[in-house]
Amino acid sequence: MTASPAPVVILVAPQLGENIGMVARAMANFGLSELRLVNPRDGWPSEKALSAASGADWVVEGARVHGSTAEAIADLGVVLATTARPREMAKPVLDPQAAAERLAGRIDAGEKAGILFGGERAGLDNDDVALADAVITFPTAPEFASLNLAQSVLLTGYEWFRTRGLEGGRPRQAVPPLAPKADMQRLFEHLEGELDAAGFLFPPEKRPTMVRNLRTIFLKADLTDQEVRSLRGVIRALSELKKRRGTDTN
Repeated sequence: MTASPAPVVILVAPQLGENIGMVARAMANFGLSELRLVNPRDGWPSEKALSAASGADWVVEGARVHGSTAEAIADLGVVLATTARPREMAKPVLDPQAAAERLAGRIDAGEKAGILFGGERAGLDNDDVALADAVITFPTAPEFASLNLAQSVLLTGYEWFRTRGLEGGRPRQAVPPLAPKADMQRLFEHLEGELDAAGFLFPPEKRPTMVRNLRTIFLKADLTDQEVRSLRGVIRALSELKKRRGTDTN
């Protein structure tokens, strides 16, 4: 499957095949396709990973296994490491948005880039973090900062997708245009004429305020041309009903 240049996702010592599959699904959601695994605990390939990917088969099937983190990142120009724990290392600390912008800049310059994610139990160790150019930390509630593996990849992938300005989601129907102001004015005049006839806009000194309030209600609704026609049909039907009832009582 052809994909635009994007960061490589590197899972260091992942444990469950199911979690790797959920990572693959999160990657596919946001245009990430290259997955590398460092010493997956339960071996590779994994049927459980394929099942959990829920259709993102190309990510799982294209995953490459490496014996060390150093080997997995050997061809990359810039590497960021995700961690929630403070480290005694003088490395830049980025939030996901800043990380995505940094990755985009390097990839646009023709470099390959990657993001390191640690295993489910303990995350990355200090030796892995030491290999990275900077650290990504996710802003979370301080009383519970732990994210699972797929969540971490999802958040990072989302910011990457947003930074690239890509159009996401299912195709949406075109938003119908708003009714022209001339049609809105005719609606107002039609409604106000009927309300005057019904004695609603009374007393006369309060009429201007009442009219302004009614117009404000309709203007806030951002009515389309079809909706204006429907409302005028409703007004016309109520007016004709009133006339018929008046005729019946004579």
